[in-house]
Parts: sequence; structure tokens; C-alpha cells
Amino acid sequence: MLLSLRSALEKVLEAVVLLLMSGLAVIVIVGFIARSLGMPLTWSDELAPVLLAWLTYYGAALAALNRAHIGFPRLVAAAPWRLQLGLTLFREAIVIGFFAVAAWAGWRVLLVVDDTYLVSLPWLPLAVTQSVIPIGAVLFIVAELISYADWLSRREPSA
Repeated sequence: MLLSLRSALEKVLEAVVLLLMSGLAVIVIVGFIARSLGMPLTWSDELAPVLLAWLTYYGAALAALNRAHIGFPRLVAAAPWRLQLGLTLFREAIVIGFFAVAAWAGWRVLLVVDDTYLVSLPWLPLAVTQSVIPIGAVLFIVAELISYADWLSRREPSA
């Protein structure tokens, strides 16, 4: 069950990250070419940072799922089992606590930007662009919990 959930989430996050990265590259290149030809696309300057933020949040969740964030894995692995468990639990509590606050703050942001739209794309609500904050934070927490359970299942306390 855990393995299939992890695999499904990983595939979805990889697809989203690939789509965002491709979209961002296309928008930046098209914006550059248009500007070079003297026909700047104002919307590309507003949309590119939004896609970069989305790429950052979803990419971070993918990295969390693979336990690929900055850490001290060799230091933890060299410690006795009980200390490994304690250090990892402490790390998980800090990371999950931070992203829980980020999710809450992101939700509050959505409440503030209600009925606000992008300047160059007036059909696009600002709430859609900012939704990445709470969604990305919740995805990060889910990815962190799955990767922790996976880490824990692969470790056995030494006698």
C-alpha cells in the first residue's frame, strides 16, 4: 500500500514538475524572442515567476518524497539506532511543523487575494496563482510522511 501510494505520488509530481519546467522554458524563450523583435509580451513577465514558484513548491515535494533535501544522512546513519530515530523524528517534527504553518499562512493569503486578478492576464485570479502555497505545503507534508515511513521500514534496530 505504502509503496503504491509513494509510486503514484512520485509519478504525479514528476509529471507536474516536467510540465511546469517545459512551460516555463517556453514562456521565457517566447518572451525573449518577442522582446528582441520589439513586441514585448507583458503577460510573460508576470506568468514566468508564477510558474517558477509552482515549480519550486512541487519540485520541493518531489525532493521530500525522495529524501533529497539538504541534511546529514551519513551523520545520522553513523549514530546508534535510537539516536538515528530521535534525530529523524526531531527533523520530521521541525519540517512538518514549518510546512503546516506555511499551509495555514498560504490559506490566509488566499482569503486576502479573493477577487483579485493578475494585471496582464485579467481572466486569471490571483488566488489560482497563490494556491501553490497551501497546496505545495500540504503535498510536502504528505511526501515527508511517506518518505519517513519508507525510511523507517528500511531500518531495523541493531541489537
